[in-house]
Amino acid sequence: MNGTLVTVIIGITAFWLVLYALFGREGEKEEGLSVDMFVAMWRTKRLLGFIDSMARKAPRFWKVYGDVGVALGFLGMAYVFYALFKTATKTVQTGGKAAGVQLVIPGITIPLWYGLIGLVVVMVVHELSHGVVAKAQRLPLKSVGLVLLAVIPGAFVEPDEEELGKAPLRARLRVYGAGSMANVVTALLTLLLINLAITPALQPSGVLVSGVLEDGPAAGVLQEGDVITAINGQTITDMASFINFMNATKPGQVITLTVLRNGEEINLNLKLGAHPDNPEKGYIGIYPAQHVVSKMGHENIVLPLFFTLYWIYVLNLGIGLMNLFPLVPLDGGRMLDDVVKAYLPEKIARPVSYFTIGVGLLLLAVNLWPALMNLVH
Repeated sequence: MNGTLVTVIIGITAFWLVLYALFGREGEKEEGLSVDMFVAMWRTKRLLGFIDSMARKAPRFWKVYGDVGVALGFLGMAYVFYALFKTATKTVQTGGKAAGVQLVIPGITIPLWYGLIGLVVVMVVHELSHGVVAKAQRLPLKSVGLVLLAVIPGAFVEPDEEELGKAPLRARLRVYGAGSMANVVTALLTLLLINLAITPALQPSGVLVSGVLEDGPAAGVLQEGDVITAINGQTITDMASFINFMNATKPGQVITLTVLRNGEEINLNLKLGAHPDNPEKGYIGIYPAQHVVSKMGHENIVLPLFFTLYWIYVLNLGIGLMNLFPLVPLDGGRMLDDVVKAYLPEKIARPVSYFTIGVGLLLLAVNLWPALMNLVH
């Protein structure tokens, strides 16, 4: 375990010890800050009026919106389960070398500020959607607020669980499905905005090295942040030209990379390894990404706007779908659990629920293992 990670863990632990010492003895509050070990929740009733006014303006629309969310929820649930099963199988077959689920940690696994902005948008639209659909069906809300789980920030809309439990199944499913529905809609709208307004102002300009595998051929040769503009004198402008060139290479071949590093163009020789998925193909051992520049200048405005929208899109789509994984307390898990209990006898529903939880935890553990190991190392 590296020293930086140890320092971070010590700092986080010290922060929570101090926070718990100051506020942990006050217990859970209807409003204000409540702190338990590694969980802090701040509740307020001030935004409930805003949510109620949105729901009252078009209750029929929000109910139809909720129904679409239910359909999306079950489709997304099946897709996420299949995707995690497929990646878990590959992870086991490769002995943990293949990546499964990527951890979302701003400043570590994703860019700090773009990641934080994206996460705020994810949380706001997700929880607001839950609240509006609940109020459109006249289900009471107790509070809204912010939550911090260890180092993961979040937001929440807190329904009256007793009243929600008494509501018809369809109403409950609408509330559960509304959150991910909002995330997917936000992702699609953001993608539309990127394609129509931002992408026309950009042009590809090489391949960005967004990461270098520690044990890969590029280790010690390329650096994170390098931009590959040519290979063996052949201009590389986009990912397609990079992939086409690499598909024609062989293990052991020495290539010359023309790289832009800190504004300076340099040439580097690199001996290719064997690709993990195709031993007959050459392999650099980097995480490539498209590098772009602005056609109109003003890159200090255009590029940050592009990357902000990009991470809003990526995080809303990824987290919105992941939230549909059939594992309680995720929304997908609550949807499946309520349906199972509504249509199956208790003696069958209970084993089905336990089986689903067990399989879900196993799939998550297998998928998270490579990501955790990469974080530690």
